[in-house]
Amino acid sequence: MKLNTLKKTPLASGLAMVLALMELVGLMGLVACSQIPTLPTGDWQVPLQWKETSQARAPESSSSGPISSSASTPSGSDQWWRALNDETLNRLEDELLAGNVNVLTLSAQVRVAQATLRQSQASLWPSVNVTASSSRAANQLSVPKGTSYSLNASLNWELDVWGRIDALTQVTNANAQASDADLTQAKRSARATLVQAYLNFRLAQAQSALLREAEAANEKSLALTQAKYRSGVVSQSDVAIAQTQFKTTQAQRHDLDLQSAQLEHALAVLMGRAPAELRLAPLPLRPLITLESSASPRTAVSMREDKEGVDRVVTWPPKPPALPEVVALTVLQKRPDIHAAQLRVQAANAQVGVAKAAFFPPLTLSSSAGYRSTDLPTLIGVGNQAWSLGPSLVLPLIDGGLRQANKEIAQAQLDSAVLNYRQVVLTAFQEVEDNLVASLELLAEEEAYQAAAQSALQNLKITLSQYQSGTLDYLNVVSAQTAALNAQKAFLNARTQRWLAWNVLQKNFFM
Repeated sequence: MKLNTLKKTPLASGLAMVLALMELVGLMGLVACSQIPTLPTGDWQVPLQWKETSQARAPESSSSGPISSSASTPSGSDQWWRALNDETLNRLEDELLAGNVNVLTLSAQVRVAQATLRQSQASLWPSVNVTASSSRAANQLSVPKGTSYSLNASLNWELDVWGRIDALTQVTNANAQASDADLTQAKRSARATLVQAYLNFRLAQAQSALLREAEAANEKSLALTQAKYRSGVVSQSDVAIAQTQFKTTQAQRHDLDLQSAQLEHALAVLMGRAPAELRLAPLPLRPLITLESSASPRTAVSMREDKEGVDRVVTWPPKPPALPEVVALTVLQKRPDIHAAQLRVQAANAQVGVAKAAFFPPLTLSSSAGYRSTDLPTLIGVGNQAWSLGPSLVLPLIDGGLRQANKEIAQAQLDSAVLNYRQVVLTAFQEVEDNLVASLELLAEEEAYQAAAQSALQNLKITLSQYQSGTLDYLNVVSAQTAALNAQKAFLNARTQRWLAWNVLQKNFFM
């Protein structure tokens, strides 16, 4: 149905009618109907405390459900990686976001989402166009033969009586906010990934340094065994065993050097650089007290004695700090991926409103005013004025079930978004629980390996002394060397794994 008038009257009269109708439209907009349904309340409860730690405490108030809970927008976080006191890591983190390809890609997607939001908001306002045309016609009933000219300004405005445009704007707004949350999550994930890669890189370097010291010790043992063989004290079998031990340790060291190089390449790519553009200095050797002392829990990575008899070791990694006391609800409030999933539920819910509004006829206001004449010099004149004004309603009667199918699709997408939100929350809670139990168990594991390494090194010292005096064969030395090396490597690995678990927890708690 369309009401349309066209008559040559003074242009001011037509514009006055347009303004009057626009005022009426404004009043209609105040009573516009919204088709967006109320979001469902979650049918499952957020746990009040963590299973794997006694440090968690229950919040004063709990949430009624994951969908109805009010998660705050994620904000900036503490720079948790600085707890390692590693200037190289700090420098890499400072430069990370400027080059990380994934972060830059999501930044572009955020700009697309923001532009899409502005695009949908533009539909709330009328569009005005100016058209100038010239045409020549012949043998037409309504137009005289010859050339005609026109200058016309038109206005088109879809009145959001049923809330379709408002719902569509809410869809794009929620999606834009979700894209921004995705970007925040990508930044935090990139930072945590950098810490993880850097820790593994330093672990490979530290274990390589330990093997380098063991390789030097095995080479000395091989030389001693060969000297004893030439003196007829030991058999050729002892020489072969010493040679095997030396070469095996050497091969293991090369394997760790390979891992270290590849991890350095991964760090470069994470920074958005080619591997050749990043070179990190190896760990230094620093003085440390003897392993027999229980005064320090720090690791002994690479051990040797200098001329003054002072043990020298690589003092890495340091002892991880204590875990924070965080309630479970904090993860809901701080993790950007949870916030993004919640926003996508809101977007899917608003999309249901868009689909429901499609069952109502859209009301469009169209108007135009201008001039039409067959004489170009006199085109703009009172006698050549023309205007039109009229609303239109379009109600499709038969669409083959298209609108009903669109509504069912929107409802199914809402159900999927709700379930995806729940899965994101569950995955986040699993990540926290996994790393809480890892932190607790790895602490006990580290202490056990610390004691085992001290005992193994003491046993190696005694075994070497007995071998040199001829009371033990070389198989005992090999066994003692292997046990000492494995215990030290395991201690290094346990402490690094504690840092990795701590890194994941900080990513969850301080976003």
